[in-house]
Amino acid sequence: MHPRQEITEMFSTFVQLESDRFSKWLIDIKLRRSIQNCLEYSQKVPNSENFWALYWHKHWQEQSHSLARMHMSAYLQEPSYWTAKKTIARFIHSQYSLADYFQMANAEIETILKNFNPKKSSSLKAYATMAIPSRLKDILRQRKEADICTNWALLRKVSKKQFLEALSQAGLSRTVIAQYRLAWACFKELYVQNQPGGTKALPGTERQLWEAIVNLYNRERQTQLTQPTAQCTREKIEQWLTQAAIYMRAYLYPPISSLNLAISEDDATTTLDLPDLSSDSLIAEMIAQEDTQNRQNQQSQIQAVLLKALQNLEAKTQEILKLYYQQGLTQPQIVQRLQMSQPTVSRQLLKARESLLAALIQWSQDTLNISVTCNLVKDMSTALEEWLKVKYGESS
Repeated sequence: MHPRQEITEMFSTFVQLESDRFSKWLIDIKLRRSIQNCLEYSQKVPNSENFWALYWHKHWQEQSHSLARMHMSAYLQEPSYWTAKKTIARFIHSQYSLADYFQMANAEIETILKNFNPKKSSSLKAYATMAIPSRLKDILRQRKEADICTNWALLRKVSKKQFLEALSQAGLSRTVIAQYRLAWACFKELYVQNQPGGTKALPGTERQLWEAIVNLYNRERQTQLTQPTAQCTREKIEQWLTQAAIYMRAYLYPPISSLNLAISEDDATTTLDLPDLSSDSLIAEMIAQEDTQNRQNQQSQIQAVLLKALQNLEAKTQEILKLYYQQGLTQPQIVQRLQMSQPTVSRQLLKARESLLAALIQWSQDTLNISVTCNLVKDMSTALEEWLKVKYGESS
């Protein structure tokens, strides 16, 4: 395939799923025309996907091109699809389909673009390939927490900014939002959480709690609300807060609907004969050789970073690692071999892993501009453990 044709397709095509499987690529006519015009008027520009990814990302940041967001969405279809496919493969029983996971991943593109820093990483796709799975894991964990969270517990957890944005997104008027906000503020002031779980009403019984909330609201409304309102009842306060919790869930964790691709011009699309992504191989034919080389370079860099961090460890710590990973000795056996205490051996192993993990995280932040999350640290820790087994296994 000609390089310019390949660039055109990367920035103008979208995945279509049918029966929860990859079906075909759809090309957006307007996006194709846009990228073709750019290529035509930029004859001296290199035919590099990284160049055009950074080009459209810059326009997206500056909001100087109305199609930049759509070009970026098309470009990141592949990492979104593979994230969805690998995610669904992890769960035997899941309430979500491949299309659901794919839509979740696509919904995070705005966040991925916002967090990507071209000064730290030249490859947007490499960054997205690591960042999208991390974002999806966080979303799934939060959704699970929200599912088992009561309305009252949810309202206690959210911030004022989140609460107001949820009401605004629901389309409520300023007057109604002000009433909801005051009711929520009174609720948070008087409703406290018990230890270690559940809720406890103060002061005293549940009936007294709601009476206190209503009384506080009716006092505060006279100074907190700009427009005069009638006194409120317990039933009305509960109704407002229950509805606010519904708005909050819809704002934080939007319901998954069937995948609908955004078409930019009169639903003008055409089917494109591109490589089938249903192959088990993660290296689809459409991935540029340049991107493959980038991943190989990153693997080499990670190897170098870990080897350097390993060499910087104390000699005794390196010896303990060899006995543990290369010879397969248990900690009690290492204690006997080196005549050291059990706490010392355990502490040295933990310290070594922490040092190597810190080096790996630092490299990810500096090179790929990756935002470190708890899930990402867990993934890196697992990968590090596998690396140590392989590294010392090769030396045995």
